[in-house]
Amino acid sequence: MLMPEKTKKQVRKRISKTISMRRLKKLVVSDAVDYDPQELAQLRPQKRSECINGPRPCPWVGCKYNLYLDVNPRTGSIILNFPDKEPWEIEDSCVLDIADRGPVTLEEIGKIMNLTRERIRQLETGGIKQLHDDSDISLEYYDYAEVEILVPDDLPGDGGQEEE
Repeated sequence: MLMPEKTKKQVRKRISKTISMRRLKKLVVSDAVDYDPQELAQLRPQKRSECINGPRPCPWVGCKYNLYLDVNPRTGSIILNFPDKEPWEIEDSCVLDIADRGPVTLEEIGKIMNLTRERIRQLETGGIKQLHDDSDISLEYYDYAEVEILVPDDLPGDGGQEEE
């Protein structure tokens, strides 16, 4: 007797998995992997122009623009966004590649990042607020992306023109 296929409601989406620093400290690092951290740092792309034509999916999972994992800067814990997949199995591995494609919907972003539409909306709202509050973040992105920042002279308020 054939088993019926699972409907969309029956297929459960895997959510992200967090690995705490305490648990990471207990893991044994194999001595078989011999690498020089400085050599790896030289190989790693530093600008968007260096990685735009690189291999996809991107092998640099430690890059902050890679979608495979995130590191919590406060606790140091690692969040695996796709715990049921290996890095080479995800379709879109770099947020900068997705940004280069142009506008996408909240549903599309949710599918790419393994999150719900509502969570994406919450992150979008927080990100926009953070960009308005901290100009260093937007300057860091423009520096990495090698984009020229254009600031109009006729901004409302004190946007560069003094009142007489």
